[in-house]
Amino acid sequence: MKEKSPVQARKIEELETRLASELAKAKSEAETAKAEAESFVAVYRADAEAAKVQAKKAAETTQTRAYWVAELAKCQSRRETLEEIHARGFDLIEEIQKTKEVEVVAGSLASDDDDDDDDGSKSVSESGEEPDGEETAPGNKQET
Repeated sequence: MKEKSPVQARKIEELETRLASELAKAKSEAETAKAEAESFVAVYRADAEAAKVQAKKAAETTQTRAYWVAELAKCQSRRETLEEIHARGFDLIEEIQKTKEVEVVAGSLASDDDDDDDDGSKSVSESGEEPDGEETAPGNKQET
């Protein structure tokens, strides 16, 4: 029995050493997996934040485009009204021309094209209208 004891003790010691080695290896693998998972989470959070910002910009662009589509409709309606008044004998050629210019500007701003050319960048105040949409000088002259 005394001979078996040292052999068993050595086997136990070898098993404990192997077990400690396996435990250290498992801990190392767990730490590596945890670090990878944390990096994935950080990437996904950054991607989610970028998507959120992009969605906000898209919503703002859509809102701006909707505003200019409405402005285009107003301009077209105003021009048609002025043309009808002109057809009844009033001299509104100047007002009709100004309205057509504003309509072109609003049309270019309302279009789906994202052109940044200077043709459509004329401000509303340059076209003879106040920022609130009213004309600055209505020249209603009746022809005789």
